[in-house]
Amino acid sequence: VQLQASGGGLVQAGASLRLSCAASVRTFGRYATGWFRQAPGKEREFVAAYTRTGGGTYVADSLKGRFTLSRDNAKNTVYLQMNSLKPDDTAVYYCAADNSIISSSLTDYRQYDHWGQGTQVTVSS
Repeated sequence: VQLQASGGGLVQAGASLRLSCAASVRTFGRYATGWFRQAPGKEREFVAAYTRTGGGTYVADSLKGRFTLSRDNAKNTVYLQMNSLKPDDTAVYYCAADNSIISSSLTDYRQYDHWGQGTQVTVSS
């Protein structure tokens, strides 16, 4: 599975961005898909994820209310909508996928087999 993350950029605080994660497989809907981010000098951090069935979503508690997931199975694409962005949201954002991960492991980046290249999000104050 190849993943292509896109949509990052430089924005001011309070702006919105929508990141996309496009997959190379038609069965992408059967994969758990996660978003993670990594700021310089920090560990990779869970952002949000879909379960393998696609019926459940998880968003990091600190991001609920600002970040939401959506997907378009016809396009094999998962989206991360980010609103009211803050300078602390600055990071490289990665999408990841796995077709065997269990729900309790969705927040653990080490459990994902497939990764996109990352897209930079920079939020200025």
